[in-house]
Amino acid sequence: MDKGIYCLVFENPGCVIRIGALGEISFRRGWHIYIGSALGSGGLKRLMRHISVAISHDRKPKWHVDYLLTSLFFSLDYTIHGVTDDRLECLLANILNDSGVPAFGCSDCSCPSHLLYRQGDPRQEIVSAFRKLKLEPIIKTIINPKVEGNI
Repeated sequence: MDKGIYCLVFENPGCVIRIGALGEISFRRGWHIYIGSALGSGGLKRLMRHISVAISHDRKPKWHVDYLLTSLFFSLDYTIHGVTDDRLECLLANILNDSGVPAFGCSDCSCPSHLLYRQGDPRQEIVSAFRKLKLEPIIKTIINPKVEGNI
């Protein structure tokens, strides 16, 4: 099974969500990039799990990102991943770092955040960051049944 790093790219209308022990967080309207790694024994199957949860909403949140994946406010629009055996997710977060949600998704590292905010679609910025890390970005568009009007 391939291993690697990935970005989950969400769009949201602006909302407040309780994120486990982090508490209530106000999210600005726009786009959020979650940066994760899939270096364990399951490899990039982790990415498939995230997509499944985003579409079905049938999991009790375990990780910070699960709260976004199960929220009706957040729409997972696409993912970008790269195949690697190297721990590059923190380097990717550093390259993309601009405006993040403090302590989100980074309890196992010293990064300030693994959830970053953008006003507009960050696709080209993420692709460029993957290429800076010498990774070929693989993009998967998500057909998500969530509709903002159902919130």
